[in-house]
Amino acid sequence: MFWLLGVHTFAVAASTSLFFPSHQHQHPAMLSRAALAVTRASVRAPASSRLLSTSASRRDKVAVLGGAGGIGQPLSLLLKLDPLVTDLAVYDVAHAKGVAADISHVDTKATTTGYVGDDELGAALTGASVVVIPAGVPRKPGMTRDDLFNTNASIVQTLTAACAQYCPDASIAIISNPVNSTVPIAAETLKKAGTYNPKKVFGVTHLDVVRAHTFVAAAKGVDVSSIYVPVIGGHAGGTILPILSSTSPAVDFSDEERAALTERIQNGGTEVVEAKAGAGSATLSMAKAGHDFVHKLLEAANGTSDVTGFAFVESDVTECQYFATELVLGPNGIEKNLGFEKFNFNDFEKNKLETEVVPELLKSIEKGIAFANK
Repeated sequence: MFWLLGVHTFAVAASTSLFFPSHQHQHPAMLSRAALAVTRASVRAPASSRLLSTSASRRDKVAVLGGAGGIGQPLSLLLKLDPLVTDLAVYDVAHAKGVAADISHVDTKATTTGYVGDDELGAALTGASVVVIPAGVPRKPGMTRDDLFNTNASIVQTLTAACAQYCPDASIAIISNPVNSTVPIAAETLKKAGTYNPKKVFGVTHLDVVRAHTFVAAAKGVDVSSIYVPVIGGHAGGTILPILSSTSPAVDFSDEERAALTERIQNGGTEVVEAKAGAGSATLSMAKAGHDFVHKLLEAANGTSDVTGFAFVESDVTECQYFATELVLGPNGIEKNLGFEKFNFNDFEKNKLETEVVPELLKSIEKGIAFANK
């Protein structure tokens, strides 16, 4: 069965001042010489003062499950460039060793090793502090994320079970769609193994935030590197809810603008799928967003304070068992779920939350739980 892993990746966050600003969207395979020079200099430079206390002695292995896929390859490259990664494991059912060999020639400190097939999955995971799962089949034109359920649900269940066995304390960042169902599947699988930690299982929804930043900044003429647009709910269509009323710096939206921007953010993935005309889904932007989030996990693990990020996690914020909100991250995963404390919902957002987001999420979550327990 064909299921090269990866549809998302991550790029280094701006907060360390070591890489590119977190809202710049650069194709990892087309970095300019100047950008590469900055990256190399950054890798060799002393770590940020906020990280000096722990980063010198800490080793962080990151495993990418699906590392030879459309998301996995650029994700793995960005991880190799990340100064907080000391060991990089690239795993897939095929071609991972070639990808790892290629990436290993990049002159940064992380050692890079490729692993292929069931027999080498345990070695790929052993010692990992973060596991990223972009494994699965991508969307094609006319497909919804839910159309991927049967194939990707089984993949996530298998890989999560391996995490429980070989790296039970690792943070797990799930990119494989449909995230609204694969996160519950992962959680139920870990519960059965007795290793579930709700503070360390994340559905990566950061791409919705990245898109919101990009689309709103362009529409309102705001500097994209300084904008804040919270996006809550889930990671599929109507479950994605940008809280435009809480945009910072504050901007005004007409009813038409609010509706149009909300719809575009909700359907950003479909926009890419249709533009690629059957040649793939949102791999590069997902890779950037995925790396943003994984880098946040590594920052927090290294002792950086006040690290926040949005993700789809076990939650009591709504009646949904899992829900994406802004989180405060720490050395042991989630320190605090910020819930809705920053928001003053307008009528448009309240209606979307109550009539679309929550009802759709309840069904997707139940579908995932039922699959894991059948």
